[in-house]
Amino acid sequence: MSIDGTWNVTLQSPMGAQEGTLTLATDGDTLTGTMSGPQGALEIEEGQVGDGVYTWKVNITSPMAITIESTATVDGDTITGESKLGAFGTATFTGSRA
Repeated sequence: MSIDGTWNVTLQSPMGAQEGTLTLATDGDTLTGTMSGPQGALEIEEGQVGDGVYTWKVNITSPMAITIESTATVDGDTITGESKLGAFGTATFTGSRA
């Protein structure tokens, strides 16, 4: 199943559950899109499409600079994955197609 589209996701961060939206598109082995949440909309960077696995980075600048590195898989209308939150460890996320 393709990751293309809009996803309503919940990240289980050290600060509690964080709601957001991923809008993603693939072109060959490249993944592009945006991540939107309380911090606003941020561009997906270095997005890659693997063998059923999708990876990307997002650079947050506020309230502090941090790079979030995410890995996800899709099963039908469900997305699951994990995000490395810099010095704050790793958090899991789940979501459904909007």
